[in-house]
Amino acid sequence: MTLLGTAAALLALGAGVAVQVSDALGLSAQPAVGIPVEELTVAPASPVVLPPELTSIDAPGDLRTSTALDALREAAAGAGGTTGTATLTVRYDALEPESEQSYTLSGTEQAITITAPSRAGAVLGVYDLAAAVRAGRPITENLGRTVDSALPFRMVDLGAVGVKADAAAYATGTDYSHNSNAFKDVMLAEAPYIDAEEMARATSEFHAFVRHSLALGYNAIAVPGFIEYVTFDGVEDGTAVYPAGDPHRERALAMQRAFGPLFDDAEELGMKVYMRTDMLALSDPLARYFERDFGGLATEDPAFWDVYRAGLDELYAALPAVDGVVVRIGEAGRVYDLPGWDYYSDLAVTSVDAVRAMLTAFSAQAESAGREVIFRSWSVGVGAVGDMHTNPDSYAQVLDGIDSPALVVSTKYTLGDFYSYLPLNTTLETGSQRRIVEFQSRREFEAFGALPNDLGSLYQSALTHFIAANPQVEGIWTWTQDGGPWRAGPMTLELKAGFWQLYELNTELAVRLARDPGQDPAAITADWIHEWFSEDPATAQTLATAMSQSRDAVTAGLYIGPFAEQRVEALGLEPPPMMWIFEWDILTGDSAVLSVIYEVSRAELETAIAGGVDAVRTAVAMRDAVAASDPSTWKDPALHAQFVDTLDYQVNLFETLGSYRTMVLRHSQWLDTGSTEAREQWAVARTAFDGFAAEHEARYGNSIELPAFNLTAARIGETRAALDLPMAWLARVAGALLVLWLALGMLARWPRCASWPGAAAARALWLAGTRPWRAADAVAGLSTGSRVLLVAVPAALLLLSRGIYTWFLAPSHVLFTTVAWLLFAAVIALALRRRSAWPIIAAAGGAVLLRTLLLLAVLAVRGPGYYWFGFWTDPLARTAYITLGFALFLWVIVAAAWALGGQIGARRATGTVLAACGFVLAALGGFLGAVGLEQALTAWNDEMSLLPWGLSRILGLTVYLEIPLATPWYATAAGGVLILLGLLLALSRTRGSRRPGNRAQTRSVPAE
Repeated sequence: MTLLGTAAALLALGAGVAVQVSDALGLSAQPAVGIPVEELTVAPASPVVLPPELTSIDAPGDLRTSTALDALREAAAGAGGTTGTATLTVRYDALEPESEQSYTLSGTEQAITITAPSRAGAVLGVYDLAAAVRAGRPITENLGRTVDSALPFRMVDLGAVGVKADAAAYATGTDYSHNSNAFKDVMLAEAPYIDAEEMARATSEFHAFVRHSLALGYNAIAVPGFIEYVTFDGVEDGTAVYPAGDPHRERALAMQRAFGPLFDDAEELGMKVYMRTDMLALSDPLARYFERDFGGLATEDPAFWDVYRAGLDELYAALPAVDGVVVRIGEAGRVYDLPGWDYYSDLAVTSVDAVRAMLTAFSAQAESAGREVIFRSWSVGVGAVGDMHTNPDSYAQVLDGIDSPALVVSTKYTLGDFYSYLPLNTTLETGSQRRIVEFQSRREFEAFGALPNDLGSLYQSALTHFIAANPQVEGIWTWTQDGGPWRAGPMTLELKAGFWQLYELNTELAVRLARDPGQDPAAITADWIHEWFSEDPATAQTLATAMSQSRDAVTAGLYIGPFAEQRVEALGLEPPPMMWIFEWDILTGDSAVLSVIYEVSRAELETAIAGGVDAVRTAVAMRDAVAASDPSTWKDPALHAQFVDTLDYQVNLFETLGSYRTMVLRHSQWLDTGSTEAREQWAVARTAFDGFAAEHEARYGNSIELPAFNLTAARIGETRAALDLPMAWLARVAGALLVLWLALGMLARWPRCASWPGAAAARALWLAGTRPWRAADAVAGLSTGSRVLLVAVPAALLLLSRGIYTWFLAPSHVLFTTVAWLLFAAVIALALRRRSAWPIIAAAGGAVLLRTLLLLAVLAVRGPGYYWFGFWTDPLARTAYITLGFALFLWVIVAAAWALGGQIGARRATGTVLAACGFVLAALGGFLGAVGLEQALTAWNDEMSLLPWGLSRILGLTVYLEIPLATPWYATAAGGVLILLGLLLALSRTRGSRRPGNRAQTRSVPAE
């Protein structure tokens, strides 16, 4: 009855653990609703119209207007000729307001007049004429019409201003820092803090980018930085944060002097300037100040934000051209920081109260200063506000009631990050705040803009929907260059390096559709082709046709459709629709992602596999058509070669990805069904992948403009997949031997079987492992050989099963397990002193065999891959296994304690085993704490390939899984408690046991 009660308790504990594990995994999938349908078309061919020669221009002489006219003259100079003559008159009624951007084009083809209520509209009219010239359209196409802009606010990032085209920095392809290193060479560590020569170069780049962006139709720019420009003189006596003489103070003043003129110039040209920062933005002295005065980062305390409010007051006073700040709370940390500087960000604004306190302070400050605060709702996974970006209810909880006219909320157009296959973001339909919509030109998750990728139809759907759904939407923010790691992908830098013209298309699409969502995106693409590549109608049509196929190629080649079309939840998060290419160029090989992708796609498996073939077919058609075009019809034959090289890269990349997709899905199919055909198809796909991957790395491994994808994780997974069947056969053999051994132990009770070789040891292990109270009887009279088997058989099968479980490729896992049991055994041995250890060895060894049999039974089906496939995808099998496995694991400890009780008494045995468990916990926890939990988990995961290989290298396993870094030390502390409790039980004695020589009390305990 005791045994049955113990078994029931252990199974109950196992079931509890199983429930907790399933809750933690939280795997679910449902069809995504509202994914935009993209319909890319080809604009009709049209002849190039040369502009007239402008014989006379009558316009105001202010810098903004004259700069726009310079853009018009430059466009005309590059048009290749003129036809006819015309005059141009530009008039506007007032300088303000900036939001009034309409203009009327009147007159005749020979006498053109732009009239506008404000200067902003008139200048925009001139830029529109320049754009028409660059695209080969007639500049009089809007004659007799009033042109207006649907969205008056149109912001860009900083592009690649201040970023050097450093080939060495891009060579490894493994720098996942999100810091652009903009102005890195401008800023010096010591006085004078600014390098004058580098500043002059950066100033020239800034002016060029501002003029380029204005010509496209943008009117605001977001510049990274804030805390670097602030001395915090407005806090207390002015020296509370940075004492007198602190270099942070002098550096901030130097930054103000250096960059202030740039911002002034931008303002004079009609470009608003916003400083872009994460919150919390910190420096070491500022962090110490918060620790001293607030006890830490007290982000929910309104007084805490007064410090930053004082910093903003100072910023606007020192840099009057700055129009506001852009604040993000959802990402932070060293991955965004400039190495070698103690300016950094901290992910500390994670509660509703903290966000509301911050926005209340910042919006009030902005109102009083006549500025704006743009709050990014990007907060995915961060604390209590983690789903504010995608959940209208959470958005309302954070922002309802904060209705300052100075507050603008900026939100990505997708219900998630900048992936395809995502619905439009429903939070942009809600809220009373002013809103702007974020777009990304150089799609970070789609090869960093290295592939043709026409987003016109998608952008048009988004803008049309949001403008109709929410009257508060007033603008866009286009990331022309930024987003994700800067140096882990191709070295393409806006206006300066690589094939940046390829993603310039999306920058132009975003701004022109923001001004007029009703425009035909195909016509904008045609303009882009005429501007950059060719004015020849046939060549232009070829390129337009290729670009109309670009989205089919990208979405089929980089995504597994049946998976991407589902909204999947796992580990409390919503993984993106790509996943098999994990952030950003790492082809993953882990069992978690690949198993879940297969499970979600299983009903449409053939469709999922065929997507890779379709992508290659489309890419080949694009490549062949563009390659066949006559280079002499291109504006620059070098661009023809660059475009063809890009399409060659796309074909090879999709061949590599397509074969890999087939390989991993067929392997999962074999794990799921055991199908021989699936196994054979896996082998064929593996051969194909190895060939394409080798070619991919040979051709692009050293390229910085078209870099090879990172295939390390894929090959780790491939190696383990190839070993699954051999490991299954090894598990079958080991399992059969174990069954025979246990059968021998059961049969050895009969005299005619008791004399068989090994029967005595097998009998002792079976008897003690299932009835540990009889352990002493089980080992009585064993020979030396039997005692050797008593240790060797369980130890060998334990190590063998763990080796099979890890494909014999995870030594740290096997070593960690072995050390844990050795430490446990050492404490038991210490407690036994001169008493016999054989009963405990037999009981623990027999229990280990039972636990090992369960593991081998699962591994014998189709190897370790089958084990993990079931763990990730089969809730019933996972629950059953964890329940039994955890119960049998605890049974090893209970059996050892039960057998030990026969030697030293039940109470002392319980205490000893608790102390032994505590010692293992404390020792291993201390080891992990000393090594570092992130480092230890990374090493283990690299060997086991369970979670994405790139996770630790980019986000961090502990960050992604929200595991506190102090967890090992918590385990050490818990181990210490168990040791203390165990010692109290093991060392305390009953009153009778204190009498010298009282051995009867000790011997009587087992009878209790």
